[in-house]
Amino acid sequence: MKNLVLGVNDVIYRACIATAGLAIVIMALIIPWGVFSRYALGQGLGWPEPIAILLMVLFTFVGAAASYRAGAHMAVQVLSDRLPDVAQPFLTLFVRLAMGAIALFMLIWGYKLCVATWNQYLSTLTWMRVGISYAPIPLGGLITLLFVLEQLLYGDQHKRRVVDYENCEDSKESV
Repeated sequence: MKNLVLGVNDVIYRACIATAGLAIVIMALIIPWGVFSRYALGQGLGWPEPIAILLMVLFTFVGAAASYRAGAHMAVQVLSDRLPDVAQPFLTLFVRLAMGAIALFMLIWGYKLCVATWNQYLSTLTWMRVGISYAPIPLGGLITLLFVLEQLLYGDQHKRRVVDYENCEDSKESV
């Protein structure tokens, strides 16, 4: 069961990385096109900026979930470094539970936000529902919650080969 869960989360992690990377690449292509169109062609386009903002929101929430699993998120370790070794696992558990609560909040309230705004349309992109623009919030919350549960059940996974490409050996958690 453990290998199945870790394998599924590896696929989800790779999808998060690919989605975040693709969002950045598309942003890097459409923003210069918008600038070129405005200044070289003399025709300002209304769609590049809102699409870039939507892609940045997607990048942020999906990329943050992947970053959490990889252990690459920001962490203040002033307190944990000064605690005795006996107390550090309790602090780690508290942090993981707090992160799970935040992810659950994002999932529930993000979903409610999507539902509440589903019948509205973006003013700059009249074909796109506002609820779709908020969809990365509950999606990121769900993925983060999966990664938090993984850490609670199977330990830290940031040394797995799928996460740490420079690591030649799989971690003890991946066995």
